[in-house]
Amino acid sequence: MTTATLPSTADVWQWLGEVPDPEIPVISLVDLGIIRDVAFENDTLVVTVTPTYSGCPATAIINFDIERALQDKGIEKLRLERQLSPAWTTEWISAEGRKKLRAYGIAPPVDGTAIDGLMRLRVDRLSGRSNLTVPCARCGSTNTEKISQFGSTPCKASYRCTDCLEPFDYFKCI
Repeated sequence: MTTATLPSTADVWQWLGEVPDPEIPVISLVDLGIIRDVAFENDTLVVTVTPTYSGCPATAIINFDIERALQDKGIEKLRLERQLSPAWTTEWISAEGRKKLRAYGIAPPVDGTAIDGLMRLRVDRLSGRSNLTVPCARCGSTNTEKISQFGSTPCKASYRCTDCLEPFDYFKCI
């Protein structure tokens, strides 16, 4: 692509909004909030990415998918930059992304539990246990219980609804 035919950054954001997360394909990388910036430096497109956490096993696949999607759109000069600070937080998941997670059967993070990258624990002062209420991703009931801190991927926990009795993943707050 020559300088005269470079796409707009709005086009690039739209293209990246079509790249699915490899672990949760119903949500795009843009909706997940890991695409931090898109800019041109001369004729090189620079895409800044923040992984969901530094040890995320999908990082290499995400980078490959970004490169492939943009090359398919004619981007010849591309540089991916990894930005770790500030750390990604689940608060960066878009409202649309949260809707997509819920429709897919994954409970999105409870609002306000990961503000400014800091986990806000909800703890009962008497028992010392978490009093975080995670609504069922299937029926919406708040009568749920955590089965395991670890779900189908490291960023999710396993829950079960005590009303509809269905298990579901909860996208943990980070």
